[in-house]
Amino acid sequence: RPPATSPPDPPPPPIARRARPDTAPARRPPGPGTGAARAVVAVAPWLRTELFAPDVWERLAGAGPFDVVDDPRALGAALDRLGPAARESVDALVISWGTPPLDADLLDRLPGLRLVAHTGASVKPFVTPALWERGVRVTQAGQAMARPVAEVSVTFALALLHQVPAFHNALHDGVPWADAEAAPPRYEIAGTRVGVVGASRTGRAAIAMLRALGAEVVVADPTLSPADGAALGATLVEPAEQLATSRVTMLPAPVLPETRALRGARELALLPDHAGLVNTARSWLTDEDALVQELASGRISAALDVYDAEPLPEDHPLRRLRNVLLTPHHAAATVQGRLAQGAIVVDELERFRAGEPLVHEVREADLDRMG
Repeated sequence: RPPATSPPDPPPPPIARRARPDTAPARRPPGPGTGAARAVVAVAPWLRTELFAPDVWERLAGAGPFDVVDDPRALGAALDRLGPAARESVDALVISWGTPPLDADLLDRLPGLRLVAHTGASVKPFVTPALWERGVRVTQAGQAMARPVAEVSVTFALALLHQVPAFHNALHDGVPWADAEAAPPRYEIAGTRVGVVGASRTGRAAIAMLRALGAEVVVADPTLSPADGAALGATLVEPAEQLATSRVTMLPAPVLPETRALRGARELALLPDHAGLVNTARSWLTDEDALVQELASGRISAALDVYDAEPLPEDHPLRRLRNVLLTPHHAAATVQGRLAQGAIVVDELERFRAGEPLVHEVREADLDRMG
């Protein structure tokens, strides 16, 4: 989903014919379909500029004719404006945040649809049983988001090891220098144990970065064997041991029913004094009330990019705690990451049109592991 601070979508016409991502779309209505397989790109103008480099946009054009929907929220009405002939020729739909669920009513407008390509990661908000029943294939660009989120996670871990939030917030709030100096012990990452919960794409990227910095990495993941952990350069341990022995715990875990409140009051109590908790995945991986209570005691610190309520309310207690580093759910939104997302989608569209296997395909069984 887009960051909460993203500018609102501008109000251009619902459909523009093959507009360049960085230019205003044509205002003439689309003409009749030609019968050739075509795509619909439901991505807002500001996001098209971030996702599609000019050469990638040209590749998209080279894959076949397409129409642009500037407001994904109004996808159904925009498709109606295309006309029956053009709609019948649509075999691929590129979607982004704000797209409504692809239910039977919407899919009836696209009888020839065979591919849905999401420019983000989780497709769970968009897919419905009707999509799978009609044999529509689904792909997504989540792989491009793994590295930037992992980088932020490692940055957070370093900040917590060196007590950066406590120092910064104290000085920022005008605390006297001598009082601001009072902070828990600091640790270098080399030789320090860092625990990773879940060997997801982000988790694996983070493990590689942590190892490069010399950290001792342990991983808690019931889907891994000890040999799997060793292949990643990490030691597989039980969750309780991971919590009790790690100076920093990172939570790139998959989103499953059993991982809701994975770190509740009982689990948080296992963290050593002055340990840090990093969450750049989903807020529901921790019990936020229990986390706030533990943080308020001053016993541990945290760095968070996700919250139960977003935007984070201005009076939320997390905003008042000096031992917390907060960012507004922007971990994945790097320039390179966004461009990689667009490139992945175009790669997948080209593979689809060429009859080649999709690299990032999502199947219905995969939804259980998505947020």
